Amino acid sequence: MAIGSTQIAHLSVLQLEMPGHAPLNAGVLLEDPANNRLYLRLRRDWDVIAPAEDQVLSELETDLAAKAQELGAARVLDQLHDTLSNTLTISDRREVMVEDFGRAVQRLYREFVQATVRPFVTHLPRYSLAVAAGKFLENHEVAEEGWEEAPSGLSPTPAMFVARIAGRSMEPRIPDGSLCVFRAGVAGSREGRLVLVEYLSGGANDRHTVKRYHSQKRQPPDGSPDAIWEHEMIRLEPLNPEFEAWELNPEEDRFRIVAEFVQVLY
Repeated sequence: MAIGSTQIAHLSVLQLEMPGHAPLNAGVLLEDPANNRLYLRLRRDWDVIAPAEDQVLSELETDLAAKAQELGAARVLDQLHDTLSNTLTISDRREVMVEDFGRAVQRLYREFVQATVRPFVTHLPRYSLAVAAGKFLENHEVAEEGWEEAPSGLSPTPAMFVARIAGRSMEPRIPDGSLCVFRAGVAGSREGRLVLVEYLSGGANDRHTVKRYHSQKRQPPDGSPDAIWEHEMIRLEPLNPEFEAWELNPEEDRFRIVAEFVQVLY
């Protein structure tokens, strides 16, 4: 889907009603009616909110995704409306406008579901870019702005954090304003990776950026096989062709690599 274009979607909210407890939002289901496709995200803290049903409910998201792929979104949603018990209920579909279905379902999940925060188990801390640089480059003790639930396929670690990106230089892969997961400490070669850079000569509003790292190295003059190769050129490249790359002088200490990009949350 082109950036900036919108499509009609149908949103349903799944609710859990346990005896003696107020209803809880259990997840969101987002139908793409044009392609009969279902995007969904359900909570993962079933062992806390419904321990007796934990095993069955933990498999629900996978089961629904498989059925939607086989039968189509519309048919699965109709079946849910017809067959769900009093424990699990689903709201009527309501129309919403979205630009990107994958990002939208994550955003809607965050809006409607308040899941149990488990630091570095299911959730990652959210920092501003400046705070993240201070924490991971200077070992400052800083307070998180909040916690963001990681996708089910990602295994959180204490080196990971979430930050919001401003700017269009990495579109379409990293949309302007998106929340992204980063991993501090870029192990191994940086070549070709998307990295979060602190530009030490930048101002308050342009000090941090995400770019693709590219470098060329030269062999030391003595030609010794044990000698460390030196950077001849370092370039920080945007993905959006409307923006220009940065050429950096490797001998000048003007930038620091804070972390590597992992993925967009929403």
